Amino acid sequence: MNRKKTELQVLNISYSSSQGGGAYALVLGEVGGSRQMPVIIGAAEAQVILLEIRGIVSPRPLTHELFASVLEALCTRLLRILIYKAEKGLFYSYLYLQAADGSLVRVDARTSDAVALAMRMGCPILTYDDILEAECIRMDEGEAPEKREEQTLEEMQKELDKAIEQEEYEKAAALRDLINKMKDSNTQD
Repeated sequence: MNRKKTELQVLNISYSSSQGGGAYALVLGEVGGSRQMPVIIGAAEAQVILLEIRGIVSPRPLTHELFASVLEALCTRLLRILIYKAEKGLFYSYLYLQAADGSLVRVDARTSDAVALAMRMGCPILTYDDILEAECIRMDEGEAPEKREEQTLEEMQKELDKAIEQEEYEKAAALRDLINKMKDSNTQD
């Protein structure tokens, strides 16, 4: 079966207090579309991705920077990453590499590591469309990723309750964070 792939971009990182232990939601958004996919990651991984988002270079190479340097030294290109599976709140990714001799190599990786490396090396982040559809939070066109003004807090709370009931914890965490942001912005108005 030839599954349709969709390109994603990193939109933001938000703290996920419901996950405990300092987990964060990495929010990936569909390029040219309205769907967003939250991926729960650890604090260290969130910090690395935030450094990439902000364009901050550490004084000594971090692990993903070291790996990128090794690939470059071996004349190996990172062609793309693919989030190929989502199961029980875990996301699975592959790195697709092209070696100096032209051969293609596929390497299994944690999604957070794969995304950090893709950002560092400027390559596309892809997922299968059916995974994005199953895991997504839809945003209205033209709407900022952080806002869902057209949807009431009550509607979002129902969507959050449904996500929790169906054990879709990444989606639930992202919805909870969006609800909290809306409540905060409403109290500041």
